Amino acid sequence: MYEYDEECLKVFLKKQGQLFDEPVAETIEEAEAFLEDCMAVVVDSLEEVREYFEENGSDISDMSDEELEEASEVFSLPNGQYLIVEG
Repeated sequence: MYEYDEECLKVFLKKQGQLFDEPVAETIEEAEAFLEDCMAVVVDSLEEVREYFEENGSDISDMSDEELEEASEVFSLPNGQYLIVEG
């Protein structure tokens, strides 16, 4: 199980609307529980984001790095990492 730091949880709470029509969490605790339930992952680079999607069978070969970074499942974190949440 991944430990989500407070900054990661805050980013998800703030930006969850990019992936979901309605909020799925309203508190830090709810955000952490939701991310654990859907097995969200944090990766260190955009290259690792690409590897994650490829390993999970997504056809992203035509996507530029910018398009990949703007994908609704990808949340850019202030420390340069990326949170990937599959809705």
